[in-house]
Amino acid sequence: MKNILLIEDNESILKGLVYSLEQERFKVTTAMTIKDSKNLLESNNIYNLIILDISLPDGSGFDLCKYIKSNYNIPIIFLTAKDEEQDVVQGFDLGADDYIIKPFRTRELISRANNILRRYNNIQTNIITSSNIKIDLD
Repeated sequence: MKNILLIEDNESILKGLVYSLEQERFKVTTAMTIKDSKNLLESNNIYNLIILDISLPDGSGFDLCKYIKSNYNIPIIFLTAKDEEQDVVQGFDLGADDYIIKPFRTRELISRANNILRRYNNIQTNIITSSNIKIDLD
């Protein structure tokens, strides 16, 4: 079962996505703030994918993306209402694997998530991670 961390502050979107993702046999953990997201990531939970909103009540999802990409090897899909070209480019420049603009189609999001997970599963890594320690065997 694939584990997804869904970071979204809109409760109706959160509930709808949790339901849809669980129907596709994903295990979904949710967070509504950057602080909660970091706590979940640091508590030894293993996530295969992160779906991340940019506008969060305690900061920017862009900043959280930078933090995640510098500390974890987890693919990220931005799911946001920010549709300006500069926002999309910034998201990809920060390392996002996909950028989906709200309103969105749920089945398309799930298809994109599955595609990203297939690509990441095919990448062989020689990194061992335990708690907050990473060892790159290469």
